[in-house]
Amino acid sequence: MNQNSTDQFFQSKVLGHPSGLFVLFFTEMWERFSFYGMRALLVMFFTASLIDGGWGWPREHAMAIFGSYVGLVYLSTMLGGYFADKVIGFRWAVVVGALLMTLGHGSMALESPFFIYLGLGLLVFGNGFFKPNMTSIISEMYKDRPEKKDGAYTIFYMGVNAGAFFGILLCGYLGEKIGWSYGFGLAGIFMLFGMLQFWFAQNIFGEIGLKPKKEDKEKDKIAISATEESEDKRVPFTSWQLVLIFVSALLGLLWIINDPATIITEGSFNIFAFLGPEGNNIAILSALGLFIILLIYRLTQYSRITREKMIAVSFFAFLTIFFWAIFEQSPGTLTIFARDYTNRVLEGSAGTIFMIIDALMTLIPLAVITWVLLKLFGQTFKKYTLSNLILASSFVILWCIGIWKIYDQLQTTSLEVPASWFSTLNSLFIITLAPMFSKWWESKYNPSANMKYGIGMMLLGLGMACVAFGASGIEPGAKSASVSMIWLILVYLFHTMGELCISPVGLSYVSKLVPARMIAFMFGIWYLAVAIGMKGAGKFGENIDKIANTEGISYFFWMLTIVSVVIGLLSIIFQPVIKKLMHGVR
Repeated sequence: MNQNSTDQFFQSKVLGHPSGLFVLFFTEMWERFSFYGMRALLVMFFTASLIDGGWGWPREHAMAIFGSYVGLVYLSTMLGGYFADKVIGFRWAVVVGALLMTLGHGSMALESPFFIYLGLGLLVFGNGFFKPNMTSIISEMYKDRPEKKDGAYTIFYMGVNAGAFFGILLCGYLGEKIGWSYGFGLAGIFMLFGMLQFWFAQNIFGEIGLKPKKEDKEKDKIAISATEESEDKRVPFTSWQLVLIFVSALLGLLWIINDPATIITEGSFNIFAFLGPEGNNIAILSALGLFIILLIYRLTQYSRITREKMIAVSFFAFLTIFFWAIFEQSPGTLTIFARDYTNRVLEGSAGTIFMIIDALMTLIPLAVITWVLLKLFGQTFKKYTLSNLILASSFVILWCIGIWKIYDQLQTTSLEVPASWFSTLNSLFIITLAPMFSKWWESKYNPSANMKYGIGMMLLGLGMACVAFGASGIEPGAKSASVSMIWLILVYLFHTMGELCISPVGLSYVSKLVPARMIAFMFGIWYLAVAIGMKGAGKFGENIDKIANTEGISYFFWMLTIVSVVIGLLSIIFQPVIKKLMHGVR
């Protein structure tokens, strides 16, 4: 039997899939636990008063550094993906990434300025090594079983959302109720568990993800050459194009680091000061301009059909920027709104009902995931004992924290819902609604790509309209209010439906529309668009105080509503044009 055949992975199965998939499931679950758990606390920590253990920053400063952090996380995936493909292999990339993130969360638990910034830097590089390579292992594992791949990614996606849900729920609770360092530290502990259980079970993947061999690289070159015979001629990057890429990337990287530093230091630190008062703007516009020039030139070098398909991908990448810029208000302005402007105190029967719902939200997913864990034990415990014991230990801790949280809430007569709790609704709604949307996409009523984007952006706008309407009674300049929680719940419901229309669709169209040999280049453009959107979320959030003080915070959310609706309409209006450019691809 061929060592790399998928048959070897299907000899040991859990729920009809290889046991190795569930090793990845739990590794990814703990990584998402740590990422979303820390992210839920970041802006609140920066803006919390000194008395409450925070840094007492203005919201503008917190949103500036948040936007750069999440933007750099997505930019770093290109670096991590390159090293994994060419140098160290998928497995070592996952381990290096997990180790860097463990150290990053541990650094942040110390809470001093040096260690907070060091921690954020380690998390950026850690995510870059980790994030793109988990799905690469899955892709290789199912290479000869394409009919099982959709189910595999669905299971894996559930692990992503389970991790995000528990991370926000538990790290958020510890951070807000006990201390910020406990929330940051818990994220690091579970990242360490995820790394160790992956390391000690890695042989389950056979030869997948090992350090690339010279002969493998030669095979890839031969495969690429064979593909090119039926496609366009290869268009290598020339010296002047590589120079443009380097200058554009350097300017963009310096800007994304310099922007929050300039804002936080109120201009005393500014790399681009020599360019004058508008140095920051000149730098980023120059970077974008050079990149657009290069992209347009590259598009002219391919055949008409390939060029038009790539234009379609670029159009969706442009829309994606606006989606993430508005969707990622969740850990920023929406969490601030939950903390400062929402009535989160529940008394009497309302408090009792919430505690019951919250307890069920905690215990039922825990029970389901533990059941999956026991299934995995049944298949792998004898061969990968240490990995399973580490995984079991992590779940014992998780159960203890979950039960303690419920017990702690029972001791209070007047319950205050943590501001971070609302972010858990996104993962909960995804797990609940994803099967319905999947059925929709498989039916005869499956919308076109443009319609999916249009519907998604409209739902995003509807969510922002809910919170804008709920905040309509808040006077300009008000620092607190008591808006009903129902508006935030509706925001996350509509935003999750919007995410299900857009997020899984984009990468799928890149793989369908772009020739195999150009996938890496277009994925790079796609992740660049996501990174710009993430930084855009921070730039939007930086203006919340300015707008709230002059026009009212409701005005801020109405602005985001209008942007969402306009982009949604733009997607729908351009449907005939983009459909033609896609040449029959659905």
